[in-house]
Amino acid sequence: MKEQSALDQFDLRSRLRFNSDTGRIWLDEHRMVLMHTRAVGALRKELFDQVGEQKAQAMLWRAAFEGGKLDAEMALKMIDDAENYDVFQIGPSIHGLEGMVQSEIVQNDIDWEKGVFRGRVHFRNSWEAESHTQLFGEDYKRACWTITGYASGYVSRFLQSYVIFKETQCACNGHEYCVMEGLPADEWGDDPVVASLTGLADTDSDRFELEQELCGLRKTVFNGGVKRAPISTGNLVGESQGFMRAFDLLAKAAPSPITVMLLGETGVGKEVFARWLHEHSPRKDKPFIAVNCGAIPVELIESELFGVRKGAYTGADQSRPGRFERADGGTLFLDEVGDLPPAAQVKLLRAIQTGEVERLGDDQVRKVDVRIVSATNSNLKTAMQKGEFRQDLYYRLSTYPVEIPPLRERGNDITILAEAMIGKFSGPYGKEVTGLTDRAIRALKAHDWPGNVRELENTIERGILLAESGNAIEADHLFPSGLPVGSEGARLQSDGMLKKQNPLASTTPDWKSMIEDGFVLETLENQMVETAVAMSSGNISEAARLLGLTRRQLDYKLKNMEREKAEITQEGS
Repeated sequence: MKEQSALDQFDLRSRLRFNSDTGRIWLDEHRMVLMHTRAVGALRKELFDQVGEQKAQAMLWRAAFEGGKLDAEMALKMIDDAENYDVFQIGPSIHGLEGMVQSEIVQNDIDWEKGVFRGRVHFRNSWEAESHTQLFGEDYKRACWTITGYASGYVSRFLQSYVIFKETQCACNGHEYCVMEGLPADEWGDDPVVASLTGLADTDSDRFELEQELCGLRKTVFNGGVKRAPISTGNLVGESQGFMRAFDLLAKAAPSPITVMLLGETGVGKEVFARWLHEHSPRKDKPFIAVNCGAIPVELIESELFGVRKGAYTGADQSRPGRFERADGGTLFLDEVGDLPPAAQVKLLRAIQTGEVERLGDDQVRKVDVRIVSATNSNLKTAMQKGEFRQDLYYRLSTYPVEIPPLRERGNDITILAEAMIGKFSGPYGKEVTGLTDRAIRALKAHDWPGNVRELENTIERGILLAESGNAIEADHLFPSGLPVGSEGARLQSDGMLKKQNPLASTTPDWKSMIEDGFVLETLENQMVETAVAMSSGNISEAARLLGLTRRQLDYKLKNMEREKAEITQEGS
């Protein structure tokens, strides 16, 4: 199949979008850049000058290998829309769309089940061969390291098997076109060119170990000339200024017995902060007891906190200790402390002041040694003014307040947290997710996160469930009901011109009015299908993409619509 046919068959141009308003170019789920080849060529030459020819070639090859893998993941999403080889041809087409090269597979032997590729590719107009010739002249046997790296990454990811391409003829050596051959990695044997691209020499390994050691030394914190290892954040993940301010306060409080109050919106992770405080305190080997004061019925809150004596009330069949006694020697975390009823507030104040508790219905005083960490998302000062929260208790609890910032104010922490959550959930779901696409990261950062870290956790868990194992999580996996971003800009047409996206395309219909006016759901669906086909000028792949369907699903729908029309016509006659 020719490249033009692949571009049209899968409407690949529609996946390339330009948004000058935000300064972004997108190819499907990934952000791209449009750069001068002279500028990239200058960087390429700098690599050759600084690290040497062999290392520069390997670096270029490996970087392009990653790009090929990303494009293969995009192609694999269309595997249900056409024959295997047609989908496979997306790679050369996309490589051309990216302005890298014009490729033609002239010989191939592919075993789809075993993941084996053996073949030869002719390619013309290689940007790399042209750039190399301009800078170094026509004295190199081969120069297209990024082209062969891309092909290796694409085919390896597509077939799930390690395939390596090697250039055997290059235009920078005076030939009309370049040639590369692809084989399974183990069939290249001891080929020195392949070995230099895919393996690290001993000197490189030594250098890598040295760089790792130096990196570790650079991360060591020096304070007043005394070397101090940085404190581990453990389950607390982040690096934003707001997060680090809260964490630094927490770290300073950890070794002391001071009473801490954690402030912040619902879902910011106050209990995680409280657990870190306990685990890094002298009480770490003693119990950590958490209680949500707002989740316990008012009539039971006192017995839950302070315990109950057998027979104290109907249903109290046995004596049992409360949370204070269970936390003896350790930490008691009182979440949503602002929801405590007045009677419980009085007893809590006494327990904090005296270190003594009395079980409900009992007059025996029990000594407890408990560190109190409280948390609230309500304004306790306002509650005090209204008489809903005791002033003396507030000052006892808020000796050391720590404000945890909402997720929307934590910048790049969103991405860091998301990656940590992917690691957490991938195992239980039995999936090896490779991370987040650029578009998914942008969508995460564009969302307001009213539910904070808890909402992000739910979103990532849903994304892992919907993502294919071995692939990255896409934006639509995270927000299946609609992305929290605006227009993605202009689309590339078949004539190479950019077409601005129709602003009406993202307008939300007035569903309420439609329901009140009465409509047939099937009729609405058929109208949407017909509109999408018209908008895409009859291109079924593009229409399917607009509707969020696969090509096969849309084909099935169109056949049903044709059959229904034929039946209506037959009945009318």
